[in-house]
Amino acid sequence: MSRNVRAMRCSPEAVFEVLADGWLYPGWVVGASRMRAVDRDWPAEGSELHHSVGAWPLLIDDDTVSLEWDPPRRAVVRAKGWPIGEARVTIDVRTGSRGCIVRIQEEPVEGPGSWIPRFLTDPMLHLRNRETLQRLAFLAEGRQGEAP
Repeated sequence: MSRNVRAMRCSPEAVFEVLADGWLYPGWVVGASRMRAVDRDWPAEGSELHHSVGAWPLLIDDDTVSLEWDPPRRAVVRAKGWPIGEARVTIDVRTGSRGCIVRIQEEPVEGPGSWIPRFLTDPMLHLRNRETLQRLAFLAEGRQGEAP
């Protein structure tokens, strides 16, 4: 399981405002390129984001399902990215000394990505999620007027 942690200069609530806005998903998730639809009740458990991954003209339409929503502490989703497979992504947020600490954990759970040994997948996921947390920080900190 790949884990990344980042300190952000914003409140946990600001992070969850970004997570709750499904239309912002491609703005902070590396690999997501566009939104097609957001379920009306997103991010309630069982609701879905309908997005595409890749770059034109090689776009694949996929979905992300909310599994757990406990703001401003924890969100868990099942992100689909076929043909690679599916991953369980957990975002935990806690108050820090100058804002909050955000931890993202990602684990392949289904499909070809889950068959590859972790020592091969974890370094790639770590790099991807480092950028994902940086993008999330830009959006969440920007809501509170913080400079990068």
